[in-house]
Amino acid sequence: MEYLALIRRGGASPATTARRLAAIKSFFRFLLNDGWITEDVASVLTAPRLGSRVPRVLTESEIDRLLATPPVDQAGGLRDKAMLEVLYATGMRVSELLGLKTTDVDLVMGFVSCIGKGNKQRVVPLGEVAIGWLGRYLTEARPQLLSCPGMMALFVNRHGRPLTRQGFWKIIKKYARQAGIDREITPHTLRHSFATHLLVNGADLRSVQEMLGHESIVTTQIYTHIDGKRLHAVYQRYHPRA
Repeated sequence: MEYLALIRRGGASPATTARRLAAIKSFFRFLLNDGWITEDVASVLTAPRLGSRVPRVLTESEIDRLLATPPVDQAGGLRDKAMLEVLYATGMRVSELLGLKTTDVDLVMGFVSCIGKGNKQRVVPLGEVAIGWLGRYLTEARPQLLSCPGMMALFVNRHGRPLTRQGFWKIIKKYARQAGIDREITPHTLRHSFATHLLVNGADLRSVQEMLGHESIVTTQIYTHIDGKRLHAVYQRYHPRA
């Protein structure tokens, strides 16, 4: 307890304190299970309340600027355009996007199948815009980038190998600067924006939960905290004294 108080006084955040406490608890369980101690005194310690952090999202106009930035007359730019369109159209995690194989996409039926957390598979619909750009990438850009004809990864780098998380991170940072977005964004920002824009425009929470691949709807509910615009509109429309 003295240690936890010390790091809090030193400026550690509640999240950092909770992680340190989890390590302490795990260590004491190990000591107990291996017979080094007879009582797990750390079991009574409780983690600090973390609170809920509101996700950082882009406005619809910022999304439009970001997606319009890649130079689609180049193979790499066309790949980047397809990736960003698919990411925003599906709300996938970047690990799910980069883990896609060519066989996971059905452009005729308009869906993509991805493997999420817990190795669980889910099917997410693709919009017409994403289908169009993904089709162009597959026919025009990907053959130029490939170095190995048998490569199954959907998105590849300029060496023909599967694109990495670090590579995608650099890509989105570059286009954010070019689009004049001066706020800090990450690949996850597009996932947050996807969910928020769906809710703002009338999607129900259960559908958004399914598309995001959340195990619990409680996780999805965080997006309702930033949906004040829609709540205000609903109140104005339906409340008898609005």
